[in-house]
Amino acid sequence: MSTATPPLVEIAEPTNIVIFGATGDLTKRKLLPALITMIDCGLLHPDSRIIGVVNKRTEQEWLELVRAGLQEFSPEVGMDEARWKSFSAMLKMVPGDLEHDTTYTGLAGALETLGGNKNALFYCAIPPEWYGRTAIGLHAAGLVDQSEGFRRIVIEKPFGMDLASAKALNQELQTYFDESQIYRIDHYLGKESVQNLLVYRFANSILEPLWNRNYIDHIQISAAETLGVEYRAKYYEHSGALRDMIQSHLMQVMTLVAMEPPVEFTDTAVRNEKMKVLRAVRRFKPEDATCHAMAAQYAAGTIDGEHVPAYVSEPGVSPDSSTETFAAVRFHIDNWRWQGVPFILWTGKRMQKRVSEIVIRFRNLPFNLFDSHATPPVANAMVFRLHPDEGIFLRMNAKMPGLTTDTQRMVMRAPYAKDGMDVAEAYETLLHDVLLGDATLFSRADEVEESWEIVAPLQEAWKERVSIERYRAGSWNVPDMDDLMHDCVGGWHKPQ
Repeated sequence: MSTATPPLVEIAEPTNIVIFGATGDLTKRKLLPALITMIDCGLLHPDSRIIGVVNKRTEQEWLELVRAGLQEFSPEVGMDEARWKSFSAMLKMVPGDLEHDTTYTGLAGALETLGGNKNALFYCAIPPEWYGRTAIGLHAAGLVDQSEGFRRIVIEKPFGMDLASAKALNQELQTYFDESQIYRIDHYLGKESVQNLLVYRFANSILEPLWNRNYIDHIQISAAETLGVEYRAKYYEHSGALRDMIQSHLMQVMTLVAMEPPVEFTDTAVRNEKMKVLRAVRRFKPEDATCHAMAAQYAAGTIDGEHVPAYVSEPGVSPDSSTETFAAVRFHIDNWRWQGVPFILWTGKRMQKRVSEIVIRFRNLPFNLFDSHATPPVANAMVFRLHPDEGIFLRMNAKMPGLTTDTQRMVMRAPYAKDGMDVAEAYETLLHDVLLGDATLFSRADEVEESWEIVAPLQEAWKERVSIERYRAGSWNVPDMDDLMHDCVGGWHKPQ
């Protein structure tokens, strides 16, 4: 990210940024590097304070841990002595266990008056089972009241593991915080390429006439990874690909693709339109788990010339596990714009490439003059590449050079950022939005519950699964995927 403040970017007020879980991986890998970059860019007020809630460590031990983490995970920030002295002056530690009320009263005494206010952002970089206890502690210590400045709480996914637990979590949080104070963070929506979807859609008149069932055959939204479960096996065994990626990240992207133009660019207006999409999603029946969804698990294979083990051989995974590492779901949105257009959302681990895309596959021509040629035309497609090489690809047909009228596929590419241009990381964008009170890119309670309700029949159908299809790691050979897309023009799009 550039070290110069971008034009028209609002600078947040001085804030006490409180991190619960200040010694964890998320803090070391994402939060602290993002905050340092925001300081460099002028997006974080220099009078702000970063307060870590830490258990069983002295302040000196915590500071040493912070510095070591930055050197390991973000060496590009250049944490020399002078820079560390400047950054560490913003750091403050509150000792205590999240279970004890004294921790929260100690935190209340540690908040500083900055710029005339005691603004506070509470970031829960902790396991979800602690969200409720943290909310209770903050409320009991008087830290939810906004009379002295804003008070906002940020929680990470998963927002529940099913509809019942999501409702329980929302009710618990809303008992102590107003919904406007709760920020459910989804790092996927913080990607600049995802945000740019709104601009592509609503700032270009050329797309709107085509953006409907009259011209679009189907839409594929994907997130393929080359990595396995790594250190997340304990979580992933109880989650799987459906919960981990489709119910949250990919369904959120689907709402941005399918939503109607909001009346204004505000968080309420945008989230209202997203909610309309979710309400229009056709509900699944129990039998739909076999014809509208599929699941598979990676077996051993080779990626980039390196042998990788099967999922069931990963540390922390049960050898007879039937947890899906690949999932695909075929959604239908029953409204005037999208009636009859399948939305296929799929995600997989240990795939051939790491790539995230939105593929808009257009209908075939009603009559094509060149169908009988040696190389008949292929379906037109517009591909929004979310990662890597962010940008748009438009796939069309053109004449091959020579004396025939044979066709070839032509790809027009429009990169999102120029070569060498820095793009903001998701956490930088999202933290800045929380500080400004902009909830556009955050999930509202009703969105979370609606999305869980949609996938609930699939969860129920898969709950008792004792066996699962396998695919070879490093390949695109996933059983049943072609069957799921049997009537879609061009079939399954395998990212190149």
